[in-house]
This record gives sequence, C-alpha cells and structure tokens, in this order.
Amino acid sequence: MSRSIDVVSSTLASVLRFGVGLAARPATRRPEKLLELYEFEACPFCRRAREALTKFDLDAMVYPCPRGGTRFRPRAIELSGRSRFPFLVDPNTGKSMLESADIVRYLRETYGAPSDPVWLGPLGLVSSSMASGMRASHGRSARPSRAPDKPLELWSFEGSPYCRLVRETLCELELPYVLHNVAKGSPRREEFVKRSGKMMVPYLADPNTGREMFESADIVKYLEATYAA
Repeated sequence: MSRSIDVVSSTLASVLRFGVGLAARPATRRPEKLLELYEFEACPFCRRAREALTKFDLDAMVYPCPRGGTRFRPRAIELSGRSRFPFLVDPNTGKSMLESADIVRYLRETYGAPSDPVWLGPLGLVSSSMASGMRASHGRSARPSRAPDKPLELWSFEGSPYCRLVRETLCELELPYVLHNVAKGSPRREEFVKRSGKMMVPYLADPNTGREMFESADIVKYLEATYAA
C-alpha cells in the first residue's frame, strides 16, 4: 500500500470515530506506576481502551499482542485466563480486567471523573469496527522482529492518523513501548515541547539506540530497518 493511500485510509479511520481520541481532560488523579495494556492495534475493542487513555490523559506501558505473536500474547492469556483483548493491568490498585467497556469505566472512575461522558453504546462499537476495516489487516498480525532490550517511547494520541501508522508498525513487530498521550487539552504538552522543541506527533524515542525523531514515515522506516527481521 502506498504512503498516500495509507494516510488517507488512516485519516478516514479517525473520521469514523467522530472526534473521539483527539482531546484530553486532565486526569483527576495520576497513577504513580504505569498502567499496563495488552492489546493490538486493529482490534476495535482495544481502540476503545486506547481512546480512554487519551481522554483521561494517561500514559501506559503497551504490550502489543497481534495475532500469531509470541512475545506478549501468551503472557496476557496466562494472566487473564482468556484469549481476549484488551487486557488492562493496574499495578497501582492491583486490579486487572478484560472487556473494553469495563476498562473504560474503570479508568473514568479511578482516574477521570464520574461526570466524564464515554461512548460505549452499540453505535460506538460499530464505528470502531468500521475504523478497523479502513485499515484492513494493518496492526493485526505479527511479523518476525528483533526484540529491543528496553521499551521504546511514543508521544501520540489516539485520534491522530499519523500516530496510528506508527502504532501499527510497533504492534506488528511486537515492540513494547511507553505510550505518552499528549492530545489537545493535555497539560503535558508544554513538557513535551520542552523536550522535543515543537508540538508535533508522533514522536519516537528509542533508548536502545539513542535515536529520537518526528514524522511517521521516518519512524516507520526506522522501525523496519532497526527491528524487522
């Protein structure tokens, strides 16, 4: 698939979510330890969990679990007892759970505010499934890769079509990463700009090589060259 088609289809996937995952409301309470999310990019249920992380301005340690994956998928199944995704682990409370609706409600009640609206009805799930359909098989199945010694870091937000292209590659290559959400309204944008020099995402930092970069095309090219087998 050409780059232009990739960008168009990813943009349409964002449009189908009607603005969900574009803006943040600062978390009422921030977790001391990183939340842990086992998921894969193409899953419409996983998308709802990632959207909640964006909405409540929460970071997470993401463990990609694409179909056929051997790095984190077996661990998630062992921990949860079921081959279902997403699977959230919160080391701050000792809670772990499956089911995207339960995860969204938990994040709202624990770190957001009870009054925060969440889009969990059947229409929301339909639009999330349609968004996954726009990207066909991207972010669904594992490809051979070299495991990094340390997790990568990605500054992103769920509704960005360019960030999606990077997350899909991270997912397919089973590369664990710390997800830093910096959506519109996030108070952490100022801190991010101090580090990166400008407000632009996606932004990748690889502690294994010391490389840091903007531009989704450059990031994808880097990931393929560095980690794809």
